[in-house]
Amino acid sequence: MIALGASSPLWLPAAFAAGLAVGLVHFRSLQQVSEDYLAGHAGRAVLLQFLRLALLAAVLVGLAWLGAGDLLAGTLGVLVARFFIMRRARREP
Repeated sequence: MIALGASSPLWLPAAFAAGLAVGLVHFRSLQQVSEDYLAGHAGRAVLLQFLRLALLAAVLVGLAWLGAGDLLAGTLGVLVARFFIMRRARREP
């Protein structure tokens, strides 16, 4: 794959922040998808599921076009977001 530009270490924090932001949205919206399925709103749940996966894929593909380092930093941001959301979910009754 051809990178669009020279990946600079200065972009890594921005890629991490983008991954963190999209990861928080992705994993927080999972609760809403679950609630919609349980409430019998399957159409809305499927639409929200598609949107959350499309957003995550779009951001990761965009980071991949910028370079491997940016993709790895963004993916690390997604994993950190998952950690925070899962830790919060364990604390809630």
